[in-house]
Amino acid sequence: MSDAPLYERDPAAWQAYLAEGNRTQPRKRVAADVLVRDEVGRILLVHPRYKPDWDLPGGMVEANEPPRDAASREVYEELRIRLAPGRLLVVDWVGPHGPWDDLLAFVFDGGVLDAGQLGRNRLDNGELAAFAVLPPRRGRPAAAPLRALARRSRAVGARQRHESLPAQRESRLSRPRVPS
Repeated sequence: MSDAPLYERDPAAWQAYLAEGNRTQPRKRVAADVLVRDEVGRILLVHPRYKPDWDLPGGMVEANEPPRDAASREVYEELRIRLAPGRLLVVDWVGPHGPWDDLLAFVFDGGVLDAGQLGRNRLDNGELAAFAVLPPRRGRPAAAPLRALARRSRAVGARQRHESLPAQRESRLSRPRVPS
């Protein structure tokens, strides 16, 4: 038997070995959202028809799609806004809940849109029931889950501090106070 590694001895067998390893590895769902603000710092939230909660614009990343590209695609599909997401603000792990496995959520800086750009938002694909531009610390829709509020608060904080935040374990997240 040769001492040469498999990738040198038999490149096709090595590729088959790697493909089998890839096929059997666990998969992780990935979401990509954007934090979009108006000129006075209010944030754009959307209310999807398929869930009871308000959230940042964005959605699920497709297989082999970069998260930044997915965020841009999802915002266009939801609101017909073309934007190039900026820097990554937050990476968050969302644990299993209901029928869903865990996922990684990427939140990108969506920049600032003026009133004219926000006024051109269209809800013509049926995915969203509504959208709203609300102050980041007040006026949060009451139905928003604490997990999404924590992610949104971390993204707003990172944007205000002009920094990116590393991923943070779920157990270390503080639960934001939901205004009454």
